[in-house]
Amino acid sequence: MTALDRTPAADGILRPWQDPALPVADRVEALLEEMTLEEKVAQLGSRWVGNDMQSAESGQVEDPAGPDEEDPGALNVAPMQDVFAASGTVPFEESIRHGLGHLTRVFGSVPLTAAEGAAEVVRLQRQVVEASRLGIPALVHEECLTGFTTYGATVYPAAIAWGATFDPELVERMAAAIGRDMRAVGAHQGLSPVLDVVRDYRWGRVEETMGEDPYLVSMLGSAYVHGLESAGVVATLKHFAGYSASRAARNHGPVPMGRRELIDMILPPFETAVVLGGTRSVMNSYSDVDGVPAVADSWLLTEVLRGEWGFTGTVVSDYWAVPFLATMHGVARDTDDAGVQALAAGVDVELPDTLGFGPHLVERVRAGEVPESLVDRAARRLLAQKVELGLLDPDWTPEGSVAEAGGTDLNSPSNRALAREMAERSVILLDAGTALPLLGEGREAPRRVAVVGPVADDPRTLMGCYAFPNHVLPRYPDLGLGVDAPSVLAALRAELPDSEITYAKGCDVREHDRSGFAAAADAARAADLCVAVVGDLAGLFGHGTSGEGCDADDLRLPGVQAELLAELAATGTPVVVVVVSGRPYALGEAHASAAGLVQAFMPGQEGASAVAGVLSGRVQPGGRLPVQIPRGPGGQPGTYLQPPLGANSHGISNLDPTPLFPFGYGTSYTTFEVGDLRISDTEVPTDGEFTVTVTVRNTGARAGDEVVQLYLHDVLAQVTRPVRQLTGFARVHLEPGEGKDVRFQVHTDRTAFAGRDLRRVVEPGDVEVLVGTSATDLPCRGTVRLTGPLREAGHDRRLSTPVEVSAAG
Repeated sequence: MTALDRTPAADGILRPWQDPALPVADRVEALLEEMTLEEKVAQLGSRWVGNDMQSAESGQVEDPAGPDEEDPGALNVAPMQDVFAASGTVPFEESIRHGLGHLTRVFGSVPLTAAEGAAEVVRLQRQVVEASRLGIPALVHEECLTGFTTYGATVYPAAIAWGATFDPELVERMAAAIGRDMRAVGAHQGLSPVLDVVRDYRWGRVEETMGEDPYLVSMLGSAYVHGLESAGVVATLKHFAGYSASRAARNHGPVPMGRRELIDMILPPFETAVVLGGTRSVMNSYSDVDGVPAVADSWLLTEVLRGEWGFTGTVVSDYWAVPFLATMHGVARDTDDAGVQALAAGVDVELPDTLGFGPHLVERVRAGEVPESLVDRAARRLLAQKVELGLLDPDWTPEGSVAEAGGTDLNSPSNRALAREMAERSVILLDAGTALPLLGEGREAPRRVAVVGPVADDPRTLMGCYAFPNHVLPRYPDLGLGVDAPSVLAALRAELPDSEITYAKGCDVREHDRSGFAAAADAARAADLCVAVVGDLAGLFGHGTSGEGCDADDLRLPGVQAELLAELAATGTPVVVVVVSGRPYALGEAHASAAGLVQAFMPGQEGASAVAGVLSGRVQPGGRLPVQIPRGPGGQPGTYLQPPLGANSHGISNLDPTPLFPFGYGTSYTTFEVGDLRISDTEVPTDGEFTVTVTVRNTGARAGDEVVQLYLHDVLAQVTRPVRQLTGFARVHLEPGEGKDVRFQVHTDRTAFAGRDLRRVVEPGDVEVLVGTSATDLPCRGTVRLTGPLREAGHDRRLSTPVEVSAAG
């Protein structure tokens, strides 16, 4: 008799843990009482089917070390040898004998159609259920950083482009669409959003973030969580916490950060997504912060996350983070010891395979070395999610979990329309110069256009590292992209049908071969206008210029692309520069000679049309910078969130950190004015609130969007504070001549910070109020005085600034 034969339908007995009428907690406790220690420990593990040494060496699965240098289609597993040797691998059938917590990336590892992937989910779930005494299904988790990471699914813009939209409602709609697709084919948990706040633009994973400001990331990240969770998919916050602040921006690098900076700059997006977003899972960071690896940090995973913020979901380990305690951090004797440390700190489920959370936990519990209560604590949290997801209901079946899969279109017209909207709202016009827009405003289409650059005719450059075409399909070159994604060159030909368009690559994205410069310069000389498309190609672990493990020495455009732009500028033909990238690059020299400058942050499969539309003028650009654009390549200015000594020192240092374009900046083909500042109260108690109202008006001839931004500055504080910090924003659509009032409701909690004793406090004193359209364009300025005693702001403080937009009056 199998577990499926022991269902209530088979024996007529409805066990308490299977009864949907009972509260979740009661069902979980009933199940825990029935489980053996081996069965509880089994729930804490996962399995990436086929992910053993034999299959890894044959290149069938992904390994964090990335492709082999000599053969990009093979995978380098050397850094994982010790991990596998320490843990050993067992057949799948044996590993699920007592049950299983998670199935890892059934869709995201090899090219499978929706129907094939759904069939594989059914097959694996049936094995899991039939192999164990209680027949508990596994959770299926997948990546969803730029959409559902699977073959043929819509590739949305990368997260840094979400940041450029300044549009939480749009991000929520996108996440809901991603979640619906995942749920339809049997996936339960998505490993997204990334809530890391950018601290150094050289870090390879900048493309996965939503920018450098904690409040922007908080609002967009919470919106993504709302969207994904609304579709019944568990959102997973990552990487908790500090990953983006590694020394020298090296992936997996140590984080030399004190707790005050961690509390004020890194943790707020995670706290907001827990408290306001309602996320049900968190993934630890790989990094160690001030010497303590996150995966073994009980202060972070238990005291803060659960004790202070009230999080009740699961903490899942980043892939192989548990054994890394032994093999990389050097704080555990072996993988078994690493598992004990992670479990005690608050990790509930180990991903992507069961290594540190293996059978040795059973032995240690029985030997009295590990309290069984730690196992129960983690199992209780995971089982609660399985109850919430319906996996323990009496009518659940492997086949029923993917009932919609046969007709699921993972790249539906509605998905593509949403991806197009995201892309169009994310493209940033940095400078229209003398050439943009190419059409309209009395201009005729240029007769001859030379399109030049390594990013111009490669659709992969429009997509992030975790997009399936870049993440998996390089190992399957015969399959192409799996989705229809035109290049910028193709999109420009469609956009400008009356123009004669020629193309010259000029150079590669990352190589230093200049042999194509001459042909590119000749094409530019023969044209009335040159459009130079430069930037990144995302990849993994050094096989790209952006993405996981693709960190940069400095902020020069990769390879010889900056030299190519200089060659094109020297031709005398007007050159419009389009940067399609995953991080900001130093564009000071390019801007000086450009006839127009556009920034697109990896805008996805519909991104080429969005870029072409902005160039022509068909699309009114409304994207704003979620990171700054530096002048020079030396790594400065860091981010805009600098204390006084981090700002321009006016001669005390010879280096000027002033950016070329500031955070929040973007322009369009119309003009806006922000003025008429009204502050409801100039004195408020330290536990009070006030409103800030401005009027934004479209003073140009075209409809467009402006992003109104509210910043605060604590004039005098017990610790250094940023010169200014974003506290509220609103993307406002305005017809020509139209004005609207934007009203921010600011609670004094929004001025709170970690004081000298690390308690979060609201101090009495003056707070500058600044409103405008970027971190440096702030025409509206006033002051509010906070009065009364110093007040501690706890976990129940206000985490957002509500905004109302109404007709100007």
